[in-house]
Amino acid sequence: MPRRVQLDGKPIVITGGGTGIGAATAKICAAAGMPVVLAGRRTEPLEATKASIEAAGGRAHIVSTDVTQGNHATEILDAGESVFGPAWAVFANAGRGLDRAGHTTTEEELRSIFEVNFFATHILLTEAAERMLGRREGGHLLACASCVSKFSPPYHGAYAASKAAQDLFCQAMRLELAPFGIFVSTIHPITTTTEFFDVSAQVSGRSTERTSVHLTPKFFRQSPEQVARSIFKCLRKPVPEVWTSTIVRITAAMRTLRPTLMDRQMKRMLDERSDVPGQGS
Repeated sequence: MPRRVQLDGKPIVITGGGTGIGAATAKICAAAGMPVVLAGRRTEPLEATKASIEAAGGRAHIVSTDVTQGNHATEILDAGESVFGPAWAVFANAGRGLDRAGHTTTEEELRSIFEVNFFATHILLTEAAERMLGRREGGHLLACASCVSKFSPPYHGAYAASKAAQDLFCQAMRLELAPFGIFVSTIHPITTTTEFFDVSAQVSGRSTERTSVHLTPKFFRQSPEQVARSIFKCLRKPVPEVWTSTIVRITAAMRTLRPTLMDRQMKRMLDERSDVPGQGS
């Protein structure tokens, strides 16, 4: 059983730290005394999150960078170390969605979503792991893998595939790094009310007035603050996987046992859609 970790003074790096789950996690970590390094593409939301943290008495530093360009992992980790010292925790949270049928997803779209959701995540986590191994002081690596890393809703096959790859990679890392006191956790939130789905709809050529959030029942939605509280709990006492819905976790397990039943339930999502992305409607 992992020990309870004293987090005060331990730096954390968070990609996608300006909005949504990243920003909410940054604020709760900073309130507990963790210096926070916020990384992301857009400077304005990063600055806003930093200002909110500092107004509450916390410490934050921003790194404006694109995780798909250049040597982003070195840039982010070096910047954090120069201000707060070596990171104790790294939360790979930056991600991109796509709402499109598999047979209409282009090669460019497929490669793009894997570039952000899989390659960028693990370039960052593997470099962070190497630094932690060199210090021999342990640490904690986290990846926002999503509940759909275990099953795929219609029109989200590319996204789910990228998250499944992320999840499986972390499963191996968890066992490989455990002997060195480095924890690896995956986060599996359900539909979270953030701008993520608006951006995904825009990229997919769909209206932002009827995104996946609108098609999801209210009891399967949650706020980024709810997810952040679960992540913080994991930071204090590490667990392999963080699930924010017991029902969805059971559903994910049932998918393996009864795929036909799960397909039947997913079919209902198709029946509720009035559009077919990528087919001109």
